[in-house]
Parts: sequence; structure tokens; C-alpha cells
Amino acid sequence: MVDSHADSSYWHPFAAMGAVRRSELVISRADDVWVWDDAGTRYFDATASLWCVNVGHGRREIADAVHRQMLEVATYQTFGDIINPPVRELTARLAALAPMPGAKVFLGSGGGDGIDTAAKLAREYFVRTGEPGRTVLISRTNAYHGTHGFGTALAGMPPNHIAGPWIPDTATVAHDDAEALEAEIARLGADRVAAFFCEPVIGAGGVLPPAPGYIERTREICERHGVLFVADAVICGFGRLGTWFGIERFGVVPDLIVFAKGITSGYQPLGGVVVHERIAAPFWDEPGAAPFRHGATYAGHPAAAAAALANLDILDGEGLLKRADELEGELLGALQTFADHPLVGEVRGGTGVLGALGIDPERLAADPGLPAKIAAAVRSRGALVRPMGSAVAFSPALTTRPEHLEVLVDALRGGLDAVAAG
Repeated sequence: MVDSHADSSYWHPFAAMGAVRRSELVISRADDVWVWDDAGTRYFDATASLWCVNVGHGRREIADAVHRQMLEVATYQTFGDIINPPVRELTARLAALAPMPGAKVFLGSGGGDGIDTAAKLAREYFVRTGEPGRTVLISRTNAYHGTHGFGTALAGMPPNHIAGPWIPDTATVAHDDAEALEAEIARLGADRVAAFFCEPVIGAGGVLPPAPGYIERTREICERHGVLFVADAVICGFGRLGTWFGIERFGVVPDLIVFAKGITSGYQPLGGVVVHERIAAPFWDEPGAAPFRHGATYAGHPAAAAAALANLDILDGEGLLKRADELEGELLGALQTFADHPLVGEVRGGTGVLGALGIDPERLAADPGLPAKIAAAVRSRGALVRPMGSAVAFSPALTTRPEHLEVLVDALRGGLDAVAAG
């Protein structure tokens, strides 16, 4: 057993290391919706790790697929004309599932990679189509687009704006007002705007479903002004909203889709960008077109692609997209039982297997640490939930059943009551 009270050498992401360096939670085993710490305590994983273990933990099909691939070709770069069988199969499969025609797929290692890829592609597309002045990238308040260079610049969460200087030519509009996007494009001049980045459901910024018609209206605004619509489906894809990429739920066809997380259910690091044939054309169709000078060592990693293929087989074969349609209502119903709790100001959910309890604003103002305190109290009662700035979030695996949600409700009730009682 690992000594969880020894001084750590690991620098945790998004962690106050002075507080956690001697009090780590060591996750040593996992199966389906459950994880165990090194002391043998079991927890319901109400966040599917970090929004991503869509098919649940411990799937031997994925482990076996990766093992087989590693015995054949564990890793090899895909620059120039080199490819491997699982990447060839995976990208063809993703293109066929995509909601846009003639799709092409650029692979990387995760969502942050994908955002950088999409940002560069958007700007380079306009260079190649004779509008090099289109450089501005617009995002939304509360948006989270990873922590790479472009993702940090596009962050709609002010605390994530660290370690400048910033990538120039980015702008932010209100996340819940389509007309704010129209006004910002007018202010900047449409001939300066390259792309609009939009999470179908905002995740890390609070689990904020879009208002009815918002996604459709912003897509129409982008199309009318020649602005590329980039769907950031890193959290929302691969069943999380009941469809393959999340954005299809709203009946719009984006220009680019950034994906990661659920593509392998987190079993291997993988992400990428699905590109509309119209956007790919200047890079693919012109004889002698210059290369898109962007890529990562692990782009097209064969073992990661093998994991993705096995994961897609599970999602499809077990009907987990249909299960997500049922589970989103079950999760929302479970959370709504806390609507009258004194610590809860708002229950959010109902658009996919995503939910949040927004903390009562007055209580939060008096104690900004409430989300973390609630998460800790819930953990001590057998469930792992995700504290955010003003809420506690939930995104369980698509294999979650009603009896699992009962465990979550019991842990939440006990945790909320304990924190409220001081």
C-alpha cells in the first residue's frame, strides 16, 4: 500500500500543492462505475474520472485491443506519407460518423491539442482562401478549451488566464446570448473574424446547457458572416449527449469538431479535429498545396487508435448512446431531489449525462470554499464528485444504473447536510 501521507513528488494539475502534497487520494483499482483507494475504500465514480470514462472502468476489450496492437506496432510516427492500419480504420470510421460531408480527421493526443489544431486550421484556411485578415477567434464566458496556448487565450474562466503574454486576436462574448456574438462580429468587422468556438454544453465552466435555439442561432450567425463554427465536443462527444459528437443533437453542421476524452473512454490519450470537406479542400485538393505545418509526435498513435476502435465497438454494440438518452433524465431526477436544500441555488442538467448543483449565491459569497467542502464530505460517504468555482458537477459513466444513482443520492444528502450543519 502506498503511503498517502508521505511527501509527494507528483505535481498535480489544478492543485494547491501545499495542501495536497501529504494527503493524496491514491486510486488503486477500478471496475465499471466504481473505484477503490489503496486502503480498500470503494467510491461511486460520479464524474467518470474527468468527464471521460464513458464505457466504464476495467473493459477488457479495450485492454486486449491495445495489447494486441502493441505486439504488432506499439508506436510509430505518421508524418509525411506514413500511416498504420488502426489509424486508417479509425479515421475512416470517424469520418463516416461525422455530421458533415466528406470529413477529414486530424489526430493528436488530447483536447488541448485539438483546440490548438482547430485554431491554427481556421486561421490558415483563410490565408489559403485569400482572406488573411481573418485572424480573430471568439469564445464564450465560462468556456473551457484546455490549457494549451490557444486554449488558455480562449478561456472564458478568468482564473485560467495565467502566464501571459496572450495569443493576440481573441475575444469573448456572453455564453447565453447569441446576439452578443452578432454584435461582437459587427464591432470587430466580419472580415477580421476567423472562428467561433462553442461547447454544445459548457462543462468545466459550470455545466451550462444552452438555451433553446442558442446553438442553432449562433451557427446561422457564423454562416451568414463567413465565420467558422468550431464545436468543442471534448466533453460532449461519444455518447455524453446521446450522439456521437454531441453537436448533432442540435441539428447543425459545424465546420470543425474538436474531440477527445470519450473517443477512448480515457483508456489511451487521444484527441483530434473532424474537418468539413469545404475547410479541408485548400489543403487536400489543390495540386502541390503546401503542408499544414502542424503535428505532434503521437499523432496517429497506433495503440491509442486501437483503444478508440474497441471503445467505439462497445458504445455501438451495447447501445450506450440510447442508454445515455435514458440516463440523462434519471440523473436530472436524482439531482432535483436537492432543489430545496439550503446549500443549493440551482439544479442544472437535462441535456446529456451531465449535471451540476449550483451553490446558493449568498452561501457561496460567505464561503467560496463550499464546493470543495461539499465534494470532500460526499467523498467521505462513498462518491467522487467534481467541485467547481460555484457548483458541484456530475458526469457518470453511461453504464450507470438507477441503483448506482441511489448511492450517489445518499452520499450527496449526507455530505450536503453535514456541510450545512457546519
